[in-house]
Amino acid sequence: MSAPDSILLIAFGGPEKPEDIRPFLQIVTTGRRTPPERIEEVAHHYEAIGGRSPLNELTFKQAKGLRRALKREGLSHPVFVGMRNWHPFLHETLAAMKDVGHRHAVGIILSSFQTEASWERYMADVAAAREKVGPGAPEVSYAPAWFDHPRFIEAVADRVAEALGRVAPADRKAVPVVFTAHSVPAAMAAGSPYVAQFTAASRAVAEKLSHPLWLLAYQSRSGSPRDPWLEPDIADALRRVAKDGVGGVVVAPIGFVCDHVEVLYDLDVEARRLAEELGLRLHRAAAVNDHPAFIEMLADLAKAGLRA
Repeated sequence: MSAPDSILLIAFGGPEKPEDIRPFLQIVTTGRRTPPERIEEVAHHYEAIGGRSPLNELTFKQAKGLRRALKREGLSHPVFVGMRNWHPFLHETLAAMKDVGHRHAVGIILSSFQTEASWERYMADVAAAREKVGPGAPEVSYAPAWFDHPRFIEAVADRVAEALGRVAPADRKAVPVVFTAHSVPAAMAAGSPYVAQFTAASRAVAEKLSHPLWLLAYQSRSGSPRDPWLEPDIADALRRVAKDGVGGVVVAPIGFVCDHVEVLYDLDVEARRLAEELGLRLHRAAAVNDHPAFIEMLADLAKAGLRA
């Protein structure tokens, strides 16, 4: 295997304009028995947040920030972006890399915690994309899990601190922080470090902020209601907070690296509506997006991979 000559950021992908929404959702649900009405429901979520997802734009901002960080270190390795479910598809990016002579990329999966749905499927899609490109497709070596990387913890903590800053100083210590991650089937979670990583990262953020009140919740569940998924749901967590008589809550989507539909609709619309009904003032922390500390974390992963 040749030495790494490039970096590949691997992301989920998202629709960039209204006419992309339904084709995108058809790709996401390929091979799953998803009722048409569920696809339409999610399509309306995208329409409610402006008819597009900012995920692609934010991922390219992350790539741009990573290029700059590497350049400051005297490294000129190019940074590419490949998406699982929308343009630029992984096979399109790998083909473009092959065409300009790249043979081996350091792959960074932009998913906070590891489970079959969040890491293994990404790797399987990369393998399928390489096969589609054919002989000469760049090899991909993966950066390790980064849930506990100090710079990731720093970036999330800064986002949470910004949200807590919107709470009156006298009330901050009494306002709980609810950390959220995407719910997954309980059976899938049982065979992965997903819950342990989510818990460890959230605890590290709370400790960094010396914030005593925090809890975990899961969001954006899909799939059959007959199957057990990770709980508590964010709605149940908000009800619990309201029962404690607290007037406010900070919700921190630590399981998402970009503000996209699960954040902008599931939290900013649905969870906020429930919070208002419960008499809670919800302060939503931003995802890490292109926070400078998160970019530095990507640079640390890239540099370690390039040295391997």
